Amino acid sequence: MIHVSMTVNGNEISADIAPRTLLIDFVRENLGLTGTHMGCNTSHCGACTLHVDGKAVKSCTMLAVECDGSAVLTIEGLSEDGCHPMQKAFTEHHGIQCGYCTSGMIMIGVDIANRHELPDRETIRTELKGNICRCTGYQNIVSAIEAGATKTPQPAGADDA
Repeated sequence: MIHVSMTVNGNEISADIAPRTLLIDFVRENLGLTGTHMGCNTSHCGACTLHVDGKAVKSCTMLAVECDGSAVLTIEGLSEDGCHPMQKAFTEHHGIQCGYCTSGMIMIGVDIANRHELPDRETIRTELKGNICRCTGYQNIVSAIEAGATKTPQPAGADDA
């Protein structure tokens, strides 16, 4: 077992885990945060996207021990009541189909908004290439991210990538 400490959704977490525990398994099984989904287990679909130290990562191929001392943000940590601007935009612009990819899409959407002050549709499409919607709801997802980005607060020190 290896001891890890990290901040998850603003809460200090300390745990003993197996060295090969994936980050997605740690947040889902150890912490009970099941909003992040396992899709492909190869980092191709993006359903497992969450943020580590302010950057979007695929948690299905990242070891939890790699996050020792880091800040991790899951979909549950965006807002207590689902009212983060990106979450609201996904609802308002019908960016949710079956819902399996939704948490990953919202998390990459927040990441895009954090790195691009007002991303255009082409930038959003390019940035989404690592996230797959099996229902093919891309038009609505792009519209949701475009709308959500206009209302998502920029992190301190953010500049256009």
